Amino acid sequence: MCRLFLLLFALFSAIPPSFSRHHGPYALRISCGARDDVHIPPKNTKWHKDIAYTGGINTNATLPSSISPALTTLRYFPLSEGPENCYSISKVPKGHYFVRVFFGLVKEPSFDSEPLFDVSIEGTLIYSLPSGWSNHDDEQTFVEALLYLPDYSASLCFHSTGHGDPAVLAIEILQVDNKAYNYGPQFGRVTMLRTGKRLSCGAQKPKFDADINGDRWGGNRFWNSFSSFGQHSDRAISTNSSIKQASNAPNSFPEALYQTAIVSTNQSDLSYTMDVDPGRNYSIWLHFAEIDPSIKSSGQRIFNIEINGNILFKDVDIVNMTGDIHSALVLNTTVAVVGRSLRIILRPTKGSHAIISGIEIFEVILAESKTMLEEVRALQALKSAMGLPRRLGWNGDPCVPQLHPWSGADCQFDEESSKWVIDGLGLDNQGLRGSLPHDMSRLQHLQNINLSGNSIHGTIPSSLGAVTSLEVLDLSYNFLNGSIPESLGQLTSLRRLNLNGNSLHGKVPAALGGRLLHRASFNFTDNAGLCGIPGLPKCGTHLSIGGKIGIGLGACAALMLLLICSTCWWKRRQNILRTQRIAAREAPYAKARTQSLRDVQMIRNQSLGHTRTASENGPPLLS
Repeated sequence: MCRLFLLLFALFSAIPPSFSRHHGPYALRISCGARDDVHIPPKNTKWHKDIAYTGGINTNATLPSSISPALTTLRYFPLSEGPENCYSISKVPKGHYFVRVFFGLVKEPSFDSEPLFDVSIEGTLIYSLPSGWSNHDDEQTFVEALLYLPDYSASLCFHSTGHGDPAVLAIEILQVDNKAYNYGPQFGRVTMLRTGKRLSCGAQKPKFDADINGDRWGGNRFWNSFSSFGQHSDRAISTNSSIKQASNAPNSFPEALYQTAIVSTNQSDLSYTMDVDPGRNYSIWLHFAEIDPSIKSSGQRIFNIEINGNILFKDVDIVNMTGDIHSALVLNTTVAVVGRSLRIILRPTKGSHAIISGIEIFEVILAESKTMLEEVRALQALKSAMGLPRRLGWNGDPCVPQLHPWSGADCQFDEESSKWVIDGLGLDNQGLRGSLPHDMSRLQHLQNINLSGNSIHGTIPSSLGAVTSLEVLDLSYNFLNGSIPESLGQLTSLRRLNLNGNSLHGKVPAALGGRLLHRASFNFTDNAGLCGIPGLPKCGTHLSIGGKIGIGLGACAALMLLLICSTCWWKRRQNILRTQRIAAREAPYAKARTQSLRDVQMIRNQSLGHTRTASENGPPLLS
């Protein structure tokens, strides 16, 4: 029985999360800028309040399109908040998600004020808003990506480009099946898909999955309506018949997608062209169902599918491939695009007509490697300890996207760990305050630190001596005090050290002084208390004001101790002399008393002697 139980337990434990569909997918919807939860029609959908996710400013929203959720607030990020601003969302279960960001407007924009900014998810740049996006009533008013979230969190960042302030209306994080849109061997953690186009052919108006009773595991996709390929060479058709194999896992495509279609006429092709970025890969998903009442069996409609001049699907026969009419067929391929356009052509080979129900085009984006976690935490500790101004940002990942690194942080890719590391900090003359944290030693790849011209106080942390790769350390013109740590002598690669213009004191470590002979450049001037190397006072001969005060206080303390000891000795001596004088006055009486005692003792001794003699002579004779 025990073995049976263990076997069943192991079996159920091995079932992947994607099969636990009865629990329902995770879904989080945030109404940006909202102080309370919001429910909107027609489905009474709940949008969570926007609390403690990020900075920025909340205000009233202007909706840029009819497909935007009917929310009344947004959050925007003026440049004074920093060039990088992020939503950090925790407690998101591991899995695959559609992450969707709706853009908003603070007011109706002009050409000069339209917000144009970049969007990144998990450190990977996925979208740059194009000029004129706010005038389009379609999918340009949001960006959507399919990706894997492995760390129980999600980071969405908005990067200013200096043209208007980034403004965000809403954020959706919607879980999908772990095998949804599995397009090939690169699918998963190393790539993500950005939705470029999603068209419902023959549909009369745009719609979300929720509007057409789609399965929630589909991620509530948005389908833009597409009624014609143009040139009067096609027609839209529809049916009310049910479609088999439409809503199956893992993609759960809505049945309504296959109940409309576009059919070519007059032996013409169906051709669709989309502008794309050159040198990118695109995953293409084509949807079909034979709903034309004139087609009853296989062999009546056959066509080829060409993409950018290459036949990728030859002799497509929907009825033959699905086994029936009114049955869904999905074809997928991934292509590399060299030019600036992606062209899909359905060319009839038998039956003189082609048909299509839907088109999905995704850009395949290689997920960027993140910065080493230990170094991210060190920079966050530095940000907190030194009170970095908000204008510097320092939100999200320090090194990615590569177009938007943190201000003052220099990054280098580490081949060994396949992570980004920090090899330089340039934060001179930035108005920094606070003290240097010991956590700086976590930045083990630092080669250059320049924090000069700020208002940093406190001591130089001895832990800096552990950053053995350090070549340049410039802490000049701050308010540092204390001594120079001996550990800095361990920095054998150090070739420039500027500590001038501080309040340091004590002896310069001998190891640093010896480095002067190896063409190293050190500057210790304007530190009144330093000594011990050429150019500085000799230790013990020229004292600083603080040193002189210390010696003076020490001398005073020694004099006070001497006076106290002298006073105690003098009082003791006086007590001894007083005792002797008293003893001298009482001496005659003591002498007489002593003589009397001696006389009494002598008499007792004589009496004892007579008694002892009589005893020795025996008892007296009786007469």
